[in-house]
Amino acid sequence: MLNIIKSGFFTTVQDTGRFGYRDKGVPVSGVMDSFSVSKVNTLLENDENCAVLEITMTGPTLEFEQDTYIVLGGAEMSVTLNDITIENYKVYKVNTGDILTYGKLLKGFRAYLGIKDGFNTASVLGSRSYFKPITERDSIKKMSSLPYTECKLFSPKISKLKVDSVLDKTELEVYKGPEYKLLTDKQLAQLFYREFTVANENNRMAYQLNEIIEGNKVSMLTSATLPGTIQLTPAGKLIILMKDGQTTGGYPRILQLSDMAMSILAQKRSGNHISFKLR
Repeated sequence: MLNIIKSGFFTTVQDTGRFGYRDKGVPVSGVMDSFSVSKVNTLLENDENCAVLEITMTGPTLEFEQDTYIVLGGAEMSVTLNDITIENYKVYKVNTGDILTYGKLLKGFRAYLGIKDGFNTASVLGSRSYFKPITERDSIKKMSSLPYTECKLFSPKISKLKVDSVLDKTELEVYKGPEYKLLTDKQLAQLFYREFTVANENNRMAYQLNEIIEGNKVSMLTSATLPGTIQLTPAGKLIILMKDGQTTGGYPRILQLSDMAMSILAQKRSGNHISFKLR
């Protein structure tokens, strides 16, 4: 078991997501920064769907009850294992009773903790990803615990990776959305020849941007959306749906983020700047 001494601001269990239920209104969920998590699970030689901890802004303090191996990834944070600083994308042996402590956020927004063979929390509709009310919890809680399988001996083929991090990237690659053709030349110029600022309204459901473009008064039926869908409101507001985002919407779906762009945006917080590049 992994004992939660402190939970951090918003720490959840996530895997690659919950698929096949969007027609019933259930979002995909899953890790926000799939690029970083793939590197974490690769180093641990885990299946790509192994569950990790997603740590937002401030991290937890954790106690390990069994031997295992861990890898950190995603945002850069001050992290210590038994008061010794450890780094991202490197395999570390953890012994019974060891304490992992997250400190100051240095760069990015979401950090990840991977463990050998993943966390063995309950699977609901084919996924361990937290999303209340589909799952009992929306985040981990102080004085609770998470199950994992003990691993006393593991000899990784690669013990450390130099990763081309998404943390410093600001350009988001996008594809044309179903209603892209509704955009005027003026709107296109406003979208692709300026920077945007991440607004205070940003979470696992959606990101909003401070700057607006010329609005769109088109009336349309509620239609299917995906993680990464960018909607344009009548007032000119851009709403970018994320992993816990709604499954349908009534605003024009003008653009769609690439998978890499989703990972880049997941590491942005209020006040950070981004721009769009059409593929």
